[in-house]
Amino acid sequence: MEIYSFSPFGYEGALVSVEVDLRRGIPAVDVVGLADGAVKEARERMQAAIRNSGFEFPPERVLISLSPADMKKEGAGFDLPLALAVLAASNGESAGSAVLIMGELELSGHVRSVKGIHAACSTAAACGITRCIVPKANADEAREVSGMFVYGAENLSDAFEALKNPAYFSAGSSDTNLSGIPKNAECIDGVYFLPVIEGFEFAEVRGQDKLIRALQIAAAGGHNLLAVGAPGCGKTMSIQKMPALLPLLTKDEAQSTTRIWSLAGLLSPSESLIRTPPFRMPHQTSSLEGIAGGGPNCRPGEISLAHNGVLFLDEAAEFRSTVLQTLRVPLENSRITLSRAGRSTVYPADFQLIMAANPCPCGNYGSETKICLCSATAIDKYWKKFSSPLLDRIDLRVKVENESEKGFSQAPSATTSELRIPIARAIATQRKRQNCRNAKLTPEQIGQFCEVSKEVRLILDRAMMRYDFSSRAAAGCLKIARTIADMEGTEQIKPKHMEEAVEFRRVYSSFGED
Repeated sequence: MEIYSFSPFGYEGALVSVEVDLRRGIPAVDVVGLADGAVKEARERMQAAIRNSGFEFPPERVLISLSPADMKKEGAGFDLPLALAVLAASNGESAGSAVLIMGELELSGHVRSVKGIHAACSTAAACGITRCIVPKANADEAREVSGMFVYGAENLSDAFEALKNPAYFSAGSSDTNLSGIPKNAECIDGVYFLPVIEGFEFAEVRGQDKLIRALQIAAAGGHNLLAVGAPGCGKTMSIQKMPALLPLLTKDEAQSTTRIWSLAGLLSPSESLIRTPPFRMPHQTSSLEGIAGGGPNCRPGEISLAHNGVLFLDEAAEFRSTVLQTLRVPLENSRITLSRAGRSTVYPADFQLIMAANPCPCGNYGSETKICLCSATAIDKYWKKFSSPLLDRIDLRVKVENESEKGFSQAPSATTSELRIPIARAIATQRKRQNCRNAKLTPEQIGQFCEVSKEVRLILDRAMMRYDFSSRAAAGCLKIARTIADMEGTEQIKPKHMEEAVEFRRVYSSFGED
């Protein structure tokens, strides 16, 4: 019988073969194969768990080999496979196909949950292994992997019985496309949204119609956005409501997102498959490693945890320059490569960047009622943190007005449910037309799906001359216009669509004057 476990490293990880040899000699347990401290300590937990579960630990000398031998093995998930491998060897159990086993053992024999189950099962399924024994708390997570037959073990005795009997294993839900979608989810044009809950109603926001319109376009097309305004103008509050505008992830999107969160140990026991788009909001003191990922095991950073979701940087200018510049390559390639000690891994990082910032260090630049105390040098240094290459990748730029200076507007914004209708229409169109968001269109796809008339082209050409748009900026305008047209349900990009796209894309001088 072939018993496998899983050693996480980066996004991929690797399967580990567990072999046991019983031989004459002084009773002892030897573990070979570059096992770390937690795996070596499994010897003691395993022996106690076997005896306390009613089994007899073999009186011979036990040699446990973890292959491949040149790869470091880490984590408490090796407890259960080591114990079952020893029991199988001592009881002569050799028949049966390969099986993946993961779990941490208590001294009583009870099996505790571990992280990385989804990643382990995905890797095993890709290698042709179709059975797995995992902690009962992780069973639903494992069943979300297509083609995997799962047994959720509560204790060591249950796991050993399942190891001998293939009938104990069960497959996941047959309706995989709807797996993980709440029953009360709102469906619009085949696109699912979570129910609107308290704190995510846009009708509560007043006087910020332009910012809400930009958030609606960003949610519909996956575009990056920068909101600049004075402190207290409402930009952060509005952006934090954005998750209500994001549709639930598709099955394919959910699989890769769930794998990352599983490896990071952030997967909730009640959520076996992440269907809700991540909305990550790291603090301004976050390190480069915290944002990009890294560490000895190449753990995922915030940009990977935000995969298929939103990375929101509030007070973006307060982040370190190195952190902000690290975002440039992942924004372009939708992935990040991490290298550590001769090994490398590639994490998906297809995230949507939303940033909020003040117009200057004191926040009063451009105010009609307050005095800005910042020097021109300080303002210039403040904005140089972003750099032109990073700002050039931001398609939507919004100057958020402080309505309290003009007499607070009492006109309520559209409700969240009303804002979702054009978003759902646009997303359904994009999934059918190119199976990706408009923000991710390649140059070839832009030429194919963003055809414009001479009148629309003239508007864009004039904007390029007036605002000194780069080629990337012009492409961004085409993608925004395509999204606006999709929201209206029109196939042709009209002049009004391009005019609105240019209005959002044009560069402000320090975001104070045109």
